[in-house]
Amino acid sequence: MVDFSAITERQRAFFATGLTKDVSYRQASLQALLGWIRSHDDEIMAALKTDLNKPPFEAYATEVGAVLDELKFACRRVRRWSRPKRVASNLKNFPSGGRRYPQPYGVALILTPWNYPFMLTVIPMIAALAAGNCAVVKPSAYSPATSSLIARMCADVFDPGHVTVVEGGRQENAALLNERYDIILFTGSTAVGRVVMEAASRHLTPVILELGGKSPCIVDETANLKLAARRIAWGKFMNAGQTCVAPDYLLVHQSVKSKLVEELGLAIQAMFTDQPCANPDYPRIVNDKHFQRLLGLLAGERIVVGGGSNPETLQIEPTVLDAVSWDSAVMGEEIFGPLLPVLTYTEPAEAVQLIGARPKPLATYLFTSSAAAERYFLKRLSFGGGCINDTVVHLSVPRLPFGGVGDSGMGSYHGKAGFDAFTHYRSVLDKSTLIDIPLRYPPYTKTALTLLKKL
Repeated sequence: MVDFSAITERQRAFFATGLTKDVSYRQASLQALLGWIRSHDDEIMAALKTDLNKPPFEAYATEVGAVLDELKFACRRVRRWSRPKRVASNLKNFPSGGRRYPQPYGVALILTPWNYPFMLTVIPMIAALAAGNCAVVKPSAYSPATSSLIARMCADVFDPGHVTVVEGGRQENAALLNERYDIILFTGSTAVGRVVMEAASRHLTPVILELGGKSPCIVDETANLKLAARRIAWGKFMNAGQTCVAPDYLLVHQSVKSKLVEELGLAIQAMFTDQPCANPDYPRIVNDKHFQRLLGLLAGERIVVGGGSNPETLQIEPTVLDAVSWDSAVMGEEIFGPLLPVLTYTEPAEAVQLIGARPKPLATYLFTSSAAAERYFLKRLSFGGGCINDTVVHLSVPRLPFGGVGDSGMGSYHGKAGFDAFTHYRSVLDKSTLIDIPLRYPPYTKTALTLLKKL
């Protein structure tokens, strides 16, 4: 059994050397990681093919390319982010000046999922290292080829005291959570997020929780339906629907529902052929347990597009479900697969009420040509992030923090937000010794009180 206490103590000892507080050391580490990924991108894509049958284009676009963008963004800016920030003082403390000093927390634990196993492991690791932390990284056992590659990558690039990768399953996760860290990032289900938060609370460890939920996609009567169908199908069925920010269900204006369903069928056929399970570029469900769970959600539903499956390859066709009830099993949990329920609304207020009655989602999408509708929904709905007239792609913008709210998570990262998430900003007031106003010192007088009120 791995000695997890020894691992965390090694990381603490490395952090205590002060090396990671040197911005040049951080930049060199990130540049080394950048070079390794560029020279091994074929191996990364091969591992993703093994774990999830991801085609090379999708693997590069959503995982390798996304990580390279984040790395280059951080490398160019980490020195600027790491500088103390001047802030104005106030008249009561004249003369003085304030500064906020970015300080790394120390040792970060990063627990990551299997659905985007490279991107969702490496991007938070980039944020932690850019901020000057050491890291213990635990990728998912459900994506063993990618987890093994990440372990080899980190062993090649980093001192083991700087970054250590722990492979394994639930037993290793539980053992890691018994240790004390300075910050924890977890990406996964809401249920496991609660377990992580409970473990962190024993040491008052701050957490960043990137969870999930049922992310709605609203399509109103003014939307460009052909374009909406193409972008919805792309965002939903990419990675066979195993995407935390995928549209979980459609909430469509009653007047355009039939036309949208028709366009969805055409878009799915154009992208995945009329036999998706025979398409070598169509990803698979991660394992038989999730495959059977998804088939169970199909039971009794009205299938209007797709519905076929292949138990040997663990593939399920992109599937559209019509006439779905809010009480259906498929609406009772995050789907995390290629099933797309279609529900309807008649008035914007009804859509807001239906979405608002449920836990706050990680993402929300709106397709509309109406600026008034855009303002209406954005003002009234609470969600982690999203898009107007597209799906998923908000994650590709480093300047847009990614994170949830309520049951879908807390904290955010990407770009500067990632640096901030793994940073404690130490506030320091630098007071001049040239002047010392006696007003604040006892004995207090009525005159002093009058002057204090005026100040």
